[in-house]
Amino acid sequence: MQSIKQMPGRPALRRHLPDLRNLGVLLRTLLLVNLLALLTALVQEPAPVRLFETFLALAARVELPLFVIVLLYFAAAPMLVRLPWVFGVALLGSATAIVVALLFPLLAMPGDALWRWLLWALAALGATLAYFDHRERSLTPALAEARLMALTARIRPHFLFNALNGVLGTIRSDPRRAERALEELAELFRALMREQHGLVALADELVLCRRYLDIESLRLGDRLQVDWEVGDGVEEARVPPLILQPLIENAIYHGVEHVADASRIGVRIARRGAELRIEVDNPRADAGEVRVGNRIALDNIRERLQLFFDLEASLEAGPRGGRFHVVIRLPYRRSSHGPESAPAHTHR
Repeated sequence: MQSIKQMPGRPALRRHLPDLRNLGVLLRTLLLVNLLALLTALVQEPAPVRLFETFLALAARVELPLFVIVLLYFAAAPMLVRLPWVFGVALLGSATAIVVALLFPLLAMPGDALWRWLLWALAALGATLAYFDHRERSLTPALAEARLMALTARIRPHFLFNALNGVLGTIRSDPRRAERALEELAELFRALMREQHGLVALADELVLCRRYLDIESLRLGDRLQVDWEVGDGVEEARVPPLILQPLIENAIYHGVEHVADASRIGVRIARRGAELRIEVDNPRADAGEVRVGNRIALDNIRERLQLFFDLEASLEAGPRGGRFHVVIRLPYRRSSHGPESAPAHTHR
């Protein structure tokens, strides 16, 4: 089967500026610029004995302009993210050139030329933007892949058969419940088919999960029980699309279905300062009954967290106390527009 990342004819991705208010982006920027300084030192001083000395001298002239430029970008990020990519790049290039020109008299060594400083700074800026653009394009297919995996799960013959069979089983005894189940199934498909490239409200994700659970309850009945612990104000948080429903699906597919008696899925969502914590746990299946696919879904969610939040988010999963636990930590954000609706290399 062809991978979603190999499929031809996908629409071109919109370019975005990197977000220098993100810790991961900041660290990668500093590392990349210093790596470029090291490569420059290798060109200037091929003798290994003096290479370290040459690099230190070059780095000493790079760090102050780099610090000032990053500070300016940090302060101007809310404005930059609203500009078209071309204008944003032009503004970044102009600001970089101005900073370098102002600091040149202070840091220049005998024999240095301003035009060389400007050329090197603009080349470093171009290399940094190209790196983050490539990184975003390599990670963005995870969004489409998540929707495809969720949609594929919905159209598996056993899911459709069980859902429709459950509707038929209740259509006489509880016609309103059967009608509501069909509406929920339609809404579930509609939500999964929707193109979503930015962050979405957690409240929408919770609605999607409850619709999915209502459909699955037709099949599992009282065997499926969910304990919800949703903290105050967290429903306004912005999260990557399809981040919670696949976890609940995994909890059913890899846990509840293997337990003959009633079993509980725990869903706990809380805000801790500037951090949002999402935790899902479920009963563990026997080792011989574990189905493949759990790790694929978790890896996809981890990719999307990295895309949107870089090093500011994490996903941990594993057995604990006889149950399987998944814990997600991500920055708490509420704004539904502007930089916080875009990936980590673009938001804020």
